[in-house]
Amino acid sequence: MAADDLDEFESSEPARGGQFGPYYLHELINRGGMADIWLATNPKGEAVAVRRLHEGSGLHFLAKRRFVRGCEILSQIHNHEYVIGYVEHGKISGTLYLVMEYVEGSNLKQLFARGDPLLAENIGNILIDMALALEHVHDSGFMHLDFKPENILVTHNASLRLVDFDLAQPRPEKPKKMWKNPGTPAYMAPEQLLRQPIDHRADIFAYGVAAYEVLTNQKPFAGDTPKEILEKQLDRTLGFSAPRELNADIPAALERTIIKCLERDMERRYPHMSILVRDLQAALYV
Repeated sequence: MAADDLDEFESSEPARGGQFGPYYLHELINRGGMADIWLATNPKGEAVAVRRLHEGSGLHFLAKRRFVRGCEILSQIHNHEYVIGYVEHGKISGTLYLVMEYVEGSNLKQLFARGDPLLAENIGNILIDMALALEHVHDSGFMHLDFKPENILVTHNASLRLVDFDLAQPRPEKPKKMWKNPGTPAYMAPEQLLRQPIDHRADIFAYGVAAYEVLTNQKPFAGDTPKEILEKQLDRTLGFSAPRELNADIPAALERTIIKCLERDMERRYPHMSILVRDLQAALYV
């Protein structure tokens, strides 16, 4: 869940399973600041994932609006192999909910944190599939705006799903200043942290941060506050290391691709995900 101004609304109520409308909630998969995700079954006995907005969040207009917007956007773009599948969304007994494809696996952050061999054995395909998922989001007319390893699920056979579209926005024709500026600071582009107009290239920067982190097990611009992160983004002498300095196994062409994603000036980044995908495939010989 995004580290934003809704964290204060995390519910203190215990999570309870059981019957929820036509679905039966079996096991709590994840408890975030705004919603819970459950392993559930539908009336046919098929496994699904049910995401429910916390009761406290439901009283907050912004939380409610983001949740519903994320559901609506997912309903428009889920027809892609690397985006989580959408079933339905609505309200049951006053609680907003989203039903999605159930994916058994771990998120990308969990994989590299524990050094899972699944990641090492499939890193090239995972990096490309991440980019293909983001390319589909952009081609569908949206920006994700919370692209990070926690929002990328990887199955036991290394199939990938992009999740969590609560912060997504329509992709503007030209950079646009956002009314609110939520997100996860470590993955936000300089223009986001400076609250300047943004476009889909903010996602391309976030992709670069995620790829750098997966390959090196470090963030390119570490910091405890958005101010510290921004200072390092704007002044690379404060600690930024080229990926190959931390992991010599990274191909030089892949390093160049990641660094181009991380350009502080959006005009110097990749203009479109399709060009990034092309360079990734060339660098990784896929």
